[in-house]
Amino acid sequence: MTHLLRGKQAGIQNDLSAGLGPDVFVVDEINRYGINSQISAIAYDPVQSLLAVGTKDSKFGRGQIYVFGQKRISVTLSLPGKASVKTLHFCADKLVCLDSRHDLSCYSLETKKLLASHSVPGVVNCLLTDPTLDYALLGMQSGDVLAYDLDRETLAPFKIPNFWMEQNPKARQMPVVTLSFHPRDIGSLLIGYHDGAVIYSFKQNKPAKFFQYHVPRGAPGGDADPATLSLERRPKLTQAIWHPTGTFILTGHEDGSIVIWDPKDGRIVMARTLTDTNVDKPGAGISSFESDSGTLSAREPLYRIAWCANQDPDDTAILVAGGATTSMPTKGLTLLELGRTPNYATTSWQLLSEHFESPKRQRILPTPPNAEVVDFCLIPRSSPHFAGGHDPIAVIALLTSGEVITLSFPSGIPISPTNQLHLSLSFIHPFISCANLTPMDRARWLGMVETRAQGPPILEGGAEATHPLKRFESRNIVQTAHADGTIRLWDAGHKDELENEKLLQVDVARAVGRLENVDITRMSLAGSSGELAAGLRTGEVIVFRWGHNRSAGREPPPSKPNTPHALTSVTDRKDPGLTDGLFPFTLMDQHDGSVTSLKLSNVGFVAAGFEGGSMVVIDLRGPAVIYNARVVDFVKQDRHGSFRKSNSQTAFKPEWPTSTEFSVMTVDGDDYSSILLHVGTNLGHLATFKILPEASGRYTVQPVGSMSLDDRIIHIAPLNADSGRPAYASQTAVGNLRNSVKVNGVLVAVTPTGARIFKPATTKGAHKTWDTAACEAAAVVRYEDLGYALVGLFRDGLAKAYSIPALKEIGLARIDHILDIRRLADATITPSGDILGWTGPSEMAMLNVWGTGAPVPRSHDSLFNPQLPIPPRPTISNLQWISGTQYITPTDMDLLIGGPDRPPSKRMIAQARNDEQQRRSQNRGAASSSAAGAAIPSQDEGYWAYMQRQINERTEKLGMMGDSMDKLQDNSAGWAQDVGNFVQRQKKNAVMGVVKSKFGF
Repeated sequence: MTHLLRGKQAGIQNDLSAGLGPDVFVVDEINRYGINSQISAIAYDPVQSLLAVGTKDSKFGRGQIYVFGQKRISVTLSLPGKASVKTLHFCADKLVCLDSRHDLSCYSLETKKLLASHSVPGVVNCLLTDPTLDYALLGMQSGDVLAYDLDRETLAPFKIPNFWMEQNPKARQMPVVTLSFHPRDIGSLLIGYHDGAVIYSFKQNKPAKFFQYHVPRGAPGGDADPATLSLERRPKLTQAIWHPTGTFILTGHEDGSIVIWDPKDGRIVMARTLTDTNVDKPGAGISSFESDSGTLSAREPLYRIAWCANQDPDDTAILVAGGATTSMPTKGLTLLELGRTPNYATTSWQLLSEHFESPKRQRILPTPPNAEVVDFCLIPRSSPHFAGGHDPIAVIALLTSGEVITLSFPSGIPISPTNQLHLSLSFIHPFISCANLTPMDRARWLGMVETRAQGPPILEGGAEATHPLKRFESRNIVQTAHADGTIRLWDAGHKDELENEKLLQVDVARAVGRLENVDITRMSLAGSSGELAAGLRTGEVIVFRWGHNRSAGREPPPSKPNTPHALTSVTDRKDPGLTDGLFPFTLMDQHDGSVTSLKLSNVGFVAAGFEGGSMVVIDLRGPAVIYNARVVDFVKQDRHGSFRKSNSQTAFKPEWPTSTEFSVMTVDGDDYSSILLHVGTNLGHLATFKILPEASGRYTVQPVGSMSLDDRIIHIAPLNADSGRPAYASQTAVGNLRNSVKVNGVLVAVTPTGARIFKPATTKGAHKTWDTAACEAAAVVRYEDLGYALVGLFRDGLAKAYSIPALKEIGLARIDHILDIRRLADATITPSGDILGWTGPSEMAMLNVWGTGAPVPRSHDSLFNPQLPIPPRPTISNLQWISGTQYITPTDMDLLIGGPDRPPSKRMIAQARNDEQQRRSQNRGAASSSAAGAAIPSQDEGYWAYMQRQINERTEKLGMMGDSMDKLQDNSAGWAQDVGNFVQRQKKNAVMGVVKSKFGF
């Protein structure tokens, strides 16, 4: 009975939801995009070309790890407990994580699973790994250094005690704050404590040198506080790193001091800050620490320091995050380009000091205002060694705001994440201000592949899994507006194969003619034509069209200023780095407040509403403004026909458009169909306009009438009353108007308190009031051939489906465990039943209401490529070896840390298996040679016998290594004595030659 009554009121004779029931309304979670919480750690693997980011545990999501590869390759790894990611390290085929609970977790990049999780006894302050080692070193709060066996998944018996407590027994607590391997000699470990640093020798099993920074009286130090100039100070250490060749070490301190040391004798080469030098010497000036007002400026802490190198490890630069004074106008990363390091053996002490005192160049890599860099990750070109600082091409900086920014190295030019980083990272690069979802024709989207000038790719690792291919569905194209004035477009997919996975980028800031105050509030994409419209908070509307840039690579000349209250051609404001893509076409500067509603139709019309109460209709064929009026003008004439008792209470309230839609249907009372424009306002008025052609070829807009609903209009859906199909203004529907095809249409208008189905423009229709919570978003969706339903997202965390035209509840499902109910108003529902909504500040989820209750499917992408070998670790030079430097190989480290009783690791077994296979193949090839047969062990030797022989050889090497190193000192001493004797003989011969020449011999 309800169906018949409301169908008669709405003008719909058929039940458009006859085939739908509660059993089909079940929510599936298709995919997630973005980052669930604030990023706390970043790591990069140049061998596999993968990027890993870890997040904090917050109310928006648990701490977890994302591993990104090329294109859309992404794998999410969960922590074993509720914690935040503290540190991430790639180590060969593993990813090692230290979390805020001080638990160590090891993941396999090949299986994408957790291998082991170990709860370390005590508080872990820092983590150190090396891709050539099967161990992770842990710096403890107690001052000890422990070793975790990544292969045996347990703590190794090896332990380095707190050497600083032995150096200074009066110290109460001396935790380890940093660990660093010597870049060329893995047998030397730099340990940083709060009071100083220690170089530990694995071979000698004792500290080789101690370093403690001491600021004498009268010296300014890093903070240059006049109150402490008369005191001796020992600033706490926060950073300790090696020079890329190990020639020097650098320590950073909490007062902002950066100290360069000579690791051989422990002397200070240079103590400086980012702005001053020789800060450890009395009498140094402090003027640079004073602000313009004469007051002392505070200094930021040193968040992170990296000593980078070009392809030549001696050509270095120091990259610093933090350490600048708060009075500096420009914030960012500081780069000290030192140039080629002087030869230590032949350079005077003064020249070495001047090398660090006066860099070749000092620059600031700028970051967005009001945000500081708290961490960064270098992107090396190929080598995982040198602490990740060898020949970097870019740097990814983590800001205090939670955003990330990518800069080229060393120029510091911002790098767009579009098609360089994974899609999810673009959600925080920078943050998204608004988002929209539009179904687009598949053929149109496949043709929209932009050509943009870009540098070398950052992520090339991984292999995508195979997905089903759905060729006949429209593509779900997402538009995201970012805080830097850019819009990115990408295909969210239908859990299928993405034929065009590339992102498109639109530079709205360049199109509007300024870099600041570019806040995008509304976007609209035409699914058939591929045109894009963007509305700004400052009142501009910009339209973009696909095109070709003939002036690509050349900066365009300065453009003319925007014309207020009129259209401005902006075709000359093209991005010089873009050859094919979406380019600005025209701009409307209304100067009437923020854009509150925006709709770009598929037939060449744009309708925009503004917070000041005006509405503009633009015909893109000119382009030309064909209608410009205020809301009060076109709702006043029909206010008397409202079903409200009185409008006196709302007469003085400001009114502006909130929802706009174009349709093709017959207005009540007409015997023909027209292009219609429907505009809903914040006070519940819904006005209808006709867009009619003129004899001159232009179009005109005529108001038809308006009616009042009970609340703000959030959605308008035109429907064909006979079939239920959408009655949007499509190119096909407009073309049928020439053949006098009539569309019997109705409008479904949704407000937070109810819904109304009626025939435009002024009929009452059928009405439904929501029983409980308010509706935040709604749309009419179709389920296969079974029918149509009105789907709404409600503030109580439920998604509900209602029949058409009876508006009877069909089914409901909870979504508050997935979506953030505070942002349901920003969600978008497509005609196919897909929902794109926010789960947190920087993560979105794609749902489908016609599912089976399935969660997000696990990623089947591959991350690890075993065919990519790890390059050998750099070693010491021949001169260093001759001079007596005790070099230890990674194999020796395996013996020193694991001991002779440790079985071979899985990696060593795999290597031994490969060696055995090669040996067998060589034996078969050399069977005819008796000499080769005598040199190679018998082929009858079994695999385990071969392994036992390898273990015995490794045990013998452990004892032989000590004898070899002992003999090295004797051999070096003997060699030095022989050299001395040779020099003495040469001197004697030279003198005798002079004497003999005097006497004529």
